Amino acid sequence: MNELSEKPDLKEINAYKKKLTWGDVPTIYHMVSSSIGEMDSILTHGFDNPYKRLLNRNTWNLELLGGYKDNRGNIQVETKPKISLEHVFDQENYELHCYPVIDGDRVNISLLAHPSCPFTSWAPESMRMLFRISSFISFVTYAFQKGDKADMELLKFAFFRVEELINVLRDSFEVVDVKGYNIAEFCKEIARRKGDMDISDLTNTKPE
Repeated sequence: MNELSEKPDLKEINAYKKKLTWGDVPTIYHMVSSSIGEMDSILTHGFDNPYKRLLNRNTWNLELLGGYKDNRGNIQVETKPKISLEHVFDQENYELHCYPVIDGDRVNISLLAHPSCPFTSWAPESMRMLFRISSFISFVTYAFQKGDKADMELLKFAFFRVEELINVLRDSFEVVDVKGYNIAEFCKEIARRKGDMDISDLTNTKPE
């Protein structure tokens, strides 16, 4: 059976999983792989989403940030907008959350035309969650109890892709901090527990 390349993409991992299972791919794998696929294409598919809206400089408070248009008509800023990120694991899903930082504090309330907010408006209910990997907790449990190499590679791919998307944000924003376990840290803690799958405390823990 063919091995994976050194850094496989999602398509290669899915094909490898299909070979390992002789085509009988578990439903939980399908669910998580599809959700990761949506995250993987978040910048390229045509649908609007909170992550793309965050990067849209037309939504930034250009007066606060010293915004102007360059010779090509592109919006530039003298000061990067400040945000705080948080890895969030609930009882079933993984999410990346974002908060504007105002006067050194991250804000989790609705704002409109606030002079110190880096965005012209902020609505937590539609803007805070940048993306989600659905059923992620169930998949981690499955992968560490009876998973194969493809399952572990899917977890690694999810981790690397999330970190890449965070680094894209760092290019445009001053990311003041990133709170919570990242995916790799979360999985390492599961492995450290050596089969103890009572992870409710992990999903509720937000290390600084």
